[in-house]
Amino acid sequence: MNLVDRLRWCLITSFGLGLSPVASGTVGTLGGVALAVTLQWALPEHVVLSWSIAAAVLFVYGCLETKFVERVWPKKDPGQFVLDEVVGYLVTVIVYALLAGELPYAMGHCAAFFAFRAFDVLKIQPAKKLEDLPGAVGIMADDQMAGVYAGLSIWLALPLIGY
Repeated sequence: MNLVDRLRWCLITSFGLGLSPVASGTVGTLGGVALAVTLQWALPEHVVLSWSIAAAVLFVYGCLETKFVERVWPKKDPGQFVLDEVVGYLVTVIVYALLAGELPYAMGHCAAFFAFRAFDVLKIQPAKKLEDLPGAVGIMADDQMAGVYAGLSIWLALPLIGY
């Protein structure tokens, strides 16, 4: 594997998190948590903007990697491809922050993680239909819808538990 392919592999697997032998999507989502928390710490005044830019860039990048993914992992949605979970988690915290008017902290990030994983697994429409899009677009798109659902759900649920 050449250097460019190794860099691609690192991004797509969230620096190897997608290689987890168990629950690779759940483990891969931790890459999104790490990125979100790092940006929140580093750029607190512009964190929603930085999350949005990161999500957009990584989404487009992930969609453009169809041929690489098909060559390395010749199946529709390989478990090692977890960039979709990273971006889906970012969408979750973006939606929450925009609706709540505040940033998530420890409890909010925990709620975002579990809500995102639940909605990613449930694949409520139109997320299930988005999964049918061709190539890496289908791999990426359903997780973004799960992120919207998760962000909405924690915005509704967290005030009920006093957060």
